[in-house]
Amino acid sequence: MKSMSNVDVYTISHELNNLLSGARVDKSFQPTKDIVVMRFHVAGTGRVDLVMQCGSRIHTSQYPLENPTMPPSFPMILRKRIKGAHVESITQHNFDRVIEIRVKKDQYYTIIVELFDKGNIILLDEENNIIQPLKRKLTSERDISSKRQYSFPEERGINPISTTEEEFKELFSEESDVVRTLARNGLGSLYAEEIIKRANEKTEIDKNTPNSELDNVQISSLFEVLKDLFASLTDGSIKPQIVKNDAKEDVVPLDLVKYDDYEKTYYENFNEACDEFYSKKINAEIKDVKESAWNKKVNKFEKRLRLQEETLDNFKTTIEESQHKGEVIYSNYTTIENIVNVVNSARSKDYSFKEIGKTLKNAKKEGMQEAQIYESIDKLGVLTLNIDDTSVIIDPKLTIPENAENYYEKAKKAKRKSKGALIAIENTKKQLEKIKAKKDIAMEHVATPKKRVKKNLKWYEKLRWFLSSEGILVIGGRDANSNENVVKKYLEPNDIYLHADIHGASSTVIKLNGSELNDNIIKESGEFAASFSSAWSKGFTSQDVFWVHPDQVSKTPEAGEFLAKGSFVIRGHRNYIRGARVKLGIGIVDYEGKRIMAGPVDAVEAHCERYVVLKPGFTKKEAIAKKIINKINEEDLLSLDDIIRVLPSGKCDIDEEYHQRKKYEKS
Repeated sequence: MKSMSNVDVYTISHELNNLLSGARVDKSFQPTKDIVVMRFHVAGTGRVDLVMQCGSRIHTSQYPLENPTMPPSFPMILRKRIKGAHVESITQHNFDRVIEIRVKKDQYYTIIVELFDKGNIILLDEENNIIQPLKRKLTSERDISSKRQYSFPEERGINPISTTEEEFKELFSEESDVVRTLARNGLGSLYAEEIIKRANEKTEIDKNTPNSELDNVQISSLFEVLKDLFASLTDGSIKPQIVKNDAKEDVVPLDLVKYDDYEKTYYENFNEACDEFYSKKINAEIKDVKESAWNKKVNKFEKRLRLQEETLDNFKTTIEESQHKGEVIYSNYTTIENIVNVVNSARSKDYSFKEIGKTLKNAKKEGMQEAQIYESIDKLGVLTLNIDDTSVIIDPKLTIPENAENYYEKAKKAKRKSKGALIAIENTKKQLEKIKAKKDIAMEHVATPKKRVKKNLKWYEKLRWFLSSEGILVIGGRDANSNENVVKKYLEPNDIYLHADIHGASSTVIKLNGSELNDNIIKESGEFAASFSSAWSKGFTSQDVFWVHPDQVSKTPEAGEFLAKGSFVIRGHRNYIRGARVKLGIGIVDYEGKRIMAGPVDAVEAHCERYVVLKPGFTKKEAIAKKIINKINEEDLLSLDDIIRVLPSGKCDIDEEYHQRKKYEKS
């Protein structure tokens, strides 16, 4: 995959600096071994994901990558050190393929993104000491490991934005040709050839012309073209685009003569162009890795199935052969009995089995009829006989029927085992079908990456909300700010206010709009208020909730007291809902269009055909969201972000007992 050029890095760093300066650092993730995603909150814009891939690219992205269940150590270090920090600046180092992201929290931190060679991502403290590198590297020139002083790579090449004509001319004093000289000095082959092509319109220059054959006019022409070409990087007239023909595809920030005949798609900014160019390509790479992992799982069951089918075939063979040998013994009863009598008679005269064997072998050679079926005798006296090309084992200590019965019993035993083998084969086939189906779904998801599109949310979707069984809207705050808004902006005289009787809870409002208050709406709203409180993260199964009328809710504190943002004073009598259930249902409801709703189980059950019931548990939000989306997202309406947004604060588990009970009731 194409690595970003110095020019690309220059363009992207300026765009990122303009976009992210002042942004708050949120969580960091590591979807693959060399990709790190940093999430930012930008005022007025919201979430922005920055994708950094070692040695390749850095840009914002609208294509979410799947993250591992257990985050690796590097993103956890980033979360610990810089989550909540604010971006000071994002700059390119010396027109090199190195970006510095400087943030401030308790101190200044710098994230170095190296895009040359195999690249690296490195977290530094304010004294430029390495806190943690994504990859530890030790060379004769640099030691990239924790607690070492970070040193930038050796400065090479020129900065086309600031270089002077004298500095430019000095480049051509080395023994080389024009194109190699420009390419090796920070411009790369693409822009080296572009400069020569444009200069060639003014004065004839071949790209393979030796430096020693260049005159001052040609060098000046090259310098003028260089300055003209890169002027658009500083004056804001870039033209981000993806270019392609049958043989090649590229992403560039400028119109290039080299790509005049290519099909071009222009984008609003270079970040967007890079996102479209790289995200689909990296998705193909991730697809290969994922497919390999899924194939291992599939192969495991296919191998098991092969072994089980081979075992079943062996049982069938054993049944056929054993039954046949039992029949052979009965069919040749007298002949076998005669040779057994010979053996037993010889043993009674103290002949050894070895001597008996020699005697039988000689008798066979001499043409004795009874000895023709003899093959061998072991040291315990067990005979191997060959009758009609069938080898049978005969124990002289047993009767002929007992010897035959041994074979019939062996056939019966194989029959019993073959029944178990058939059951095992059917189970393995079912497991194989399931794993193949899961693989197909997973690969389809990887093959067609879903672009994250910012949705136009209804006013109530920006809050906590649900629709009661009777169709009454109930809303609640998500945090201190929205708790404040719920009361100040949305609480009306005829509404009802609820709050869990615990520190850290959502201000909840029943929007009656002329409807009658009843026990059911109080019960459901109580469960809603209880579930969206700290009772959930504490693992409680129930929580007391109180409700009052709007005129009892005040922002005016008692004399000498102070009310924090999102807090209110409740005056007068409180009505209590004792032991409100801490449990939620999540499903898709058709309310002003189809949308996801999280609310009390009865309300969700009333409005949603497909839903999942959650209880406080031990599964992280991302993992539980993946389970939920597989169960309810039948029409592909939701993204993981949609589900994560409506989940309560704290870990969750699916209430399997509830779903099993419902399944039983339906059956």
